[in-house]
Amino acid sequence: MVFCSLLLNIAVGWAQDVQFTGNARSTVGVGETFNLTYSINAQAANFRGPPYTSTSSSIRAVNGRTSMSISSTFTYILRASREGTFEIPAATVSADNKQYRSNVVVVKVTKNAGGGQNTATGAAPGGRGGDQNTSGVQSGSNDVYVKAFASDANPYQGEGIVVTYKIITKVPINQINISKFSSFDGFWSLNLIKDNDKLNQYTQVIDGEKYMVADLRKVVLFPLKSGKLVIDPLQLDCVAQYKRQTKTKTGDPFFDDFFNNSFFNESYANVEKSLKSNSLVINVKPLPTADKPEDFSGAVGSFTFKTDLDKTKTKTNEPINLKCTISGKGNIQLIDKLNITFPPDFETYDPKVTNNVSTTGNGTSGSQTFEYLIIPRKPGTFTIKPITFSYFDLDKKRYETLASPQYTINVEKGSGDNATVTYSGAGKEDIKYIGTDIRHIKNQPLELQLAGTFFFGSTLFFVLILLPILIFISFIVFWKRQEERRSDTVLMKNRKATRVAIKRLKKASAFLKAQQQEPFYIEISQALWGYLSDKFGIPLAELSMDSVHEALIKKNVKDEIIQQFIETLNNTEFARFAPGEKAMIMEKTYQEALEVITRIERELR
Repeated sequence: MVFCSLLLNIAVGWAQDVQFTGNARSTVGVGETFNLTYSINAQAANFRGPPYTSTSSSIRAVNGRTSMSISSTFTYILRASREGTFEIPAATVSADNKQYRSNVVVVKVTKNAGGGQNTATGAAPGGRGGDQNTSGVQSGSNDVYVKAFASDANPYQGEGIVVTYKIITKVPINQINISKFSSFDGFWSLNLIKDNDKLNQYTQVIDGEKYMVADLRKVVLFPLKSGKLVIDPLQLDCVAQYKRQTKTKTGDPFFDDFFNNSFFNESYANVEKSLKSNSLVINVKPLPTADKPEDFSGAVGSFTFKTDLDKTKTKTNEPINLKCTISGKGNIQLIDKLNITFPPDFETYDPKVTNNVSTTGNGTSGSQTFEYLIIPRKPGTFTIKPITFSYFDLDKKRYETLASPQYTINVEKGSGDNATVTYSGAGKEDIKYIGTDIRHIKNQPLELQLAGTFFFGSTLFFVLILLPILIFISFIVFWKRQEERRSDTVLMKNRKATRVAIKRLKKASAFLKAQQQEPFYIEISQALWGYLSDKFGIPLAELSMDSVHEALIKKNVKDEIIQQFIETLNNTEFARFAPGEKAMIMEKTYQEALEVITRIERELR
């Protein structure tokens, strides 16, 4: 980043020695950013380092005389990535036709910054410390960070919890990019914040300091098993904007107040940040085993259960609809089936499942409906026993079982139905068995053959024996011919000539649409010359207008088409330089090339 501030230009005189110093914080924490600044109180040149400079002037009035000094500052913005003590080598710079060398700067990187405001300073060899204090960007580990919160760290198995990822900052930030999402092993998850949703921002006081907080991600999690489950951290990158203000000391209170106000000395620095949230440990309690119903399938929450049968009187082969609706709050979307026992003479299908569920920060609520299609295949009176649904009630901390009424269905024999045979109470499995056991009488004429005739030794037997051998021999002959054709490169190019030309014309069409003139004419030219080379086996190096004319005459191509082809080649070469509307000329050239290749193909057939 470049920080520039011009304070004043007054050329009066010089009254100070040249000093070149390096400054940085002596102790920083891992992940913190800090400034490494090299300053010289003269007009600098040939600095050996990054080209990030700021030039400032200072004014001093002594006994009515005014003097001016010019200083150059070279600033690095660094980030500590690992622990240790690091020596930053001396920098060199030229001033007043002399070369100066700075001091070596030593920085200690610790897990947590110990002396965050200390600086490692020193004067250049043979020089003395300067009186100008250059302060840069100082970012702390708590300026901006990401934190994960769980609404409940000790839920029951199947109980929904909400995990929220918040970015908390004291400085302006932008370009937020989540580089790694948390994985939710052992959970069923549902996002509450979509990618295009606007972030909910609000202020919050934390440890006596005011922060801006935004909810980055909010997820509803349903634990699928009990025990200790760990949610790994979320990682993101962003750019934080820090104020940077330099202090100029002139020795005169009036000038110090004037030049150190925010108008002259305050600027901003963008610092890239890689942030990582905390991990979460969720201790999932198992559901109690005492009094656990046999039909319990994992539903946890608070629910109601309702069933509806559209009719209780019907005929065979006419459908009946049974609708079962579960409503309430909890892991309703994880309920995938109901335990229903239908009469064996009813044909049933997998249910149609529809849900109307909404998810908010308070959890998941709504309804889920199971629709069963039932077809009675046999007349009689049948009973569907009460359908039960069991769930674990979180408020009461116990299992609850809800039941439907018992349904009695009267089925009459339908007209024209195919159940002309009474199966005397046979179940579905028995009917399937009977279906394979009974053979119906065939009424169509039968083909008879003489006794004593066999397939073995017949004409058909020998034909079927020899047929695979003949097929194999034919395949070998075909394969050999294909190999010979592949080895004939001229023949292969001849066969592929049209296909290659069409492919190049397609590319030219794309360049035509994009109005890219140069690549368009290159593709048209290569399509025409390449077509002739491949079609007639003439190397590209030997192609010319004369050889083209001669090759086409040998193939008995009409003279009119030959002239058109040669004109198209000439037009392609000169069209790019022709005056007029470029798009119209390109379109005309494309159509001419396509037409002439098509006409030659017809002539050669």
